[in-house]
Amino acid sequence: MRRYQSLVTLVLLFVLAACEHKDLCVHHRDHAHKYHINVVADYRFDWEEYCGGPVNWQAPGVWPSNYMPYDDLRPGMPGGLRVINYNEDGDYNIHNINAKGGVVMLYEGVNDLLFYNNDTEYIIFSRTDNGATTRATTRTRTRATYISGPFANEGEPTLSPPDMLYANYFEDYLAEKVVDPATVKVTLQPLVFTYKIRYEFAEGLKFVSIARGALSGMAKSVLLNTGMTSDEPATILYDCEVTDYGVRAIVNSFGAPGFPHPNYPTRTDNKNNLNLEIMLKNGKMVTFDFDVSDQIKNQPHGGVLVVGPITITEDQGMQGSGAFDVEVDDWGDYEDIPLDGFM
Repeated sequence: MRRYQSLVTLVLLFVLAACEHKDLCVHHRDHAHKYHINVVADYRFDWEEYCGGPVNWQAPGVWPSNYMPYDDLRPGMPGGLRVINYNEDGDYNIHNINAKGGVVMLYEGVNDLLFYNNDTEYIIFSRTDNGATTRATTRTRTRATYISGPFANEGEPTLSPPDMLYANYFEDYLAEKVVDPATVKVTLQPLVFTYKIRYEFAEGLKFVSIARGALSGMAKSVLLNTGMTSDEPATILYDCEVTDYGVRAIVNSFGAPGFPHPNYPTRTDNKNNLNLEIMLKNGKMVTFDFDVSDQIKNQPHGGVLVVGPITITEDQGMQGSGAFDVEVDDWGDYEDIPLDGFM
């Protein structure tokens, strides 16, 4: 009898063990089918975008031979790629992968996918809980001589130039359970464009020590899903380089406000001023301001801005008289103000 009971017990244990093993196998088999994709990314390395203005810089024979080579202004490959997937319940996950792509886990069913490079230093993102409303701006920067001067646009925030930003957005991507991840190809579009700025001199360049500039009336932010810039303008503050023809600056920007928009070509309310502060070798400062609204209107996504000719007289260069009669110590530094986000 005892042997019979022992035999029954052994049989039951074997059956239970077999059932448990079967459950584990089923679980393992289900786990092999995942809601994941293999992202394959490439990039548009464009620093300016022709929008129908009078000058197409990419047209054969148009780019001036005395400018730096056109392709030297193109942005490079970013250091990494961020993918955010959103589900219909408002949940989202953040993935950081190689700049050229990688495997990303998704929610079951419909996902919205936001892609952008994750190696920015000055870019600030807001509303990241929704891919359709995620917006990028850049850090606030102040400069006492510009803000207190007569050329500052009242009420317009002053910002650092943004670093390079690429993005793309897929809406309603259906994630299916698969063994091998589905390949998703995405081309990251530039959302930051470059203005090559030339302040050309007719006379007095020999007196110039250092220079810096400001470009007002540019977009404060950009939507990552569409690339449309905000209507709110901002002024970009930047440093310049003294060259043999004058002063040069390579300035990043989100572009013109409210672009692209059906009414953009007929807008007349946006004003863009190009400012230049020059410290002369005698320690005095002179300031110039130029209206470049028409140039920006024709080049809303990067391009070439040319102003001048500028003259520094012998009296200014030797005696130090100028628009602002201040000492060297009053030149002042920029002040970058880091922000965690913005509204």
